Amino acid sequence: MSRKTAHQIDAEAADWAARVDRGPLSPEQEQAFQVWLDADIRCVGAFCRMRALALSTERARALGPDFDPADFIPVATQSRRRMLQVGSAIAATVLVGVGAGWEVLRHRGRFSTGKGETKVIALKDGSVVTLNTASEILVNYSDDLRSVELIHGEALFDVAKNKARPFVVGAGDTSVRVVGTSFTVRHFDAAPVQVLVREGIVEVFKPTAGVKPIRISANTLAVAPPDNADIAARTVPMAQVQRAMAWREGQIAFEGETLAQAAAEFSRYSDTRIIIDDPALAREEIAGLFKATDPVLFAQKIAIIYNAHARIGEGEVRLTR
Repeated sequence: MSRKTAHQIDAEAADWAARVDRGPLSPEQEQAFQVWLDADIRCVGAFCRMRALALSTERARALGPDFDPADFIPVATQSRRRMLQVGSAIAATVLVGVGAGWEVLRHRGRFSTGKGETKVIALKDGSVVTLNTASEILVNYSDDLRSVELIHGEALFDVAKNKARPFVVGAGDTSVRVVGTSFTVRHFDAAPVQVLVREGIVEVFKPTAGVKPIRISANTLAVAPPDNADIAARTVPMAQVQRAMAWREGQIAFEGETLAQAAAEFSRYSDTRIIIDDPALAREEIAGLFKATDPVLFAQKIAIIYNAHARIGEGEVRLTR
């Protein structure tokens, strides 16, 4: 039997990615998919590239009316299936642009990122988890439940649809149940758990507390305090959803936060601390898009804007007036 060409494997990977996108595979299809994966070591990487291309295209379209699909792939009128078949060259470009590490096709295990690092985990059911800086998850799939625990940090979940096997994210005392959608979860020590939905519908609940569960849809933020208080939800502008996910591109977006809050946010991505000695300066507000792992450049820009001084020391940059 002749060895398949890379082009043939890419075409087959595109076909499988399209099938997964349409909905859960039947038991026969699951078996056929596993046989295909095991047949050639190149199949795993090809499938992940095609799945990543589809998700990255969806995210690019979510950037708003200024996004032109024709700039992303040659023919804007191509179908979703055709987009998947563009090939590994475009998919590889997408992955390089994201700048993240990769883990592929898993159904059980612990995954984490260091400070300033992001990672994409392609799970065996076609779902994809993108971990932000200093984050950790525990994946444990069973026959009837897709379970992921966000131990700490922040993650974006792009969940493949499967009504027969719900996808549940646990974060502290709070859980999020979905069938197939896209959302982020933030979980930091004693701070409230935050769930931000980009598309679809999710249910946020507390399994061990007598708190009423809530269902939220796209462009909605749910906040679950770390106690028996009710879970609150509010609609947010699409632009705010986009800013909240800027970290996928290695950036931090601010829109009216104080400099003290900005300094705290930068500390999630870098060991170089921003120290603001002047309380009045710390209360000043900032808006803009900044490189997440470069607090020194941020401080230098702030110094120019607010007529301050940025003094760089060992492991810190100090802002004074």
